[in-house]
Amino acid sequence: MRVDVVTLFPEMVETLLQFGVTGRAVSRGLLAVMTWNPRNSTNGRYRAVDDRPYGGGPGMVMKVQPLRDTLKMVRCSVEPSGRTIYLSPQGKLLDQDGVRDLAKEARLVLLAGRYEGIDERLIEAEVDEEWSIGDYVLSGGELAALVLIDTLARLLPGALNDSKSSEQDSFMDSLLDFPHYTRPVDVDGRRVPDVLLGGNHAAIACWRQREALGRTWLRRPELLATRSLNAAEQILLDDFIREYQAREADSGD
Repeated sequence: MRVDVVTLFPEMVETLLQFGVTGRAVSRGLLAVMTWNPRNSTNGRYRAVDDRPYGGGPGMVMKVQPLRDTLKMVRCSVEPSGRTIYLSPQGKLLDQDGVRDLAKEARLVLLAGRYEGIDERLIEAEVDEEWSIGDYVLSGGELAALVLIDTLARLLPGALNDSKSSEQDSFMDSLLDFPHYTRPVDVDGRRVPDVLLGGNHAAIACWRQREALGRTWLRRPELLATRSLNAAEQILLDDFIREYQAREADSGD
């Protein structure tokens, strides 16, 4: 997979790509990330990429010409041209289903804005879709681009040392992840659940499914509202809820 990032701060992207799963995907040739600085496509003497907004107001707005010329170079550099995505608070909220859909692409072009944003005419003419990583405002789109790249890298075959790891991530089955434990068995009186110590893989799988369902019910119930539970899952969730409610009642005595 190839991802091209249009950014005024290519160093931000290039530095963080050296670490973790994303860095491994790059080093293994599974992911290629190229950066393009629109300041290199400016026509003016001062290489300005922004100007004051029409109508007044604070801040500056990124201009059409440098971004348009940069995107033209990006698209001509290699085929296919790929979907062009603008990372923006106004975009569709990124979730795991969205990531899975984007991961099917051979190439993506990510546009990282700065200042007060980008001239709307550039978005209308050159951007295929807008995505947001959350309902908050960042100083620029680089961190959002890196979040998207990292989520995509995890889905590339061979990027993870254990191929099953991404299958068990939160949201992969519209559920939150189950709790994880490692050595030692006891930490300040808090023990690892006995089922995880017994070696019964069927029982462990059942416990993990129950905990994933229960944790989702507790923390993100809206996810369950969009997911149809089969009979076995409903039994596990009901069991979790009964145990949770009994524990809460005991603690309130």
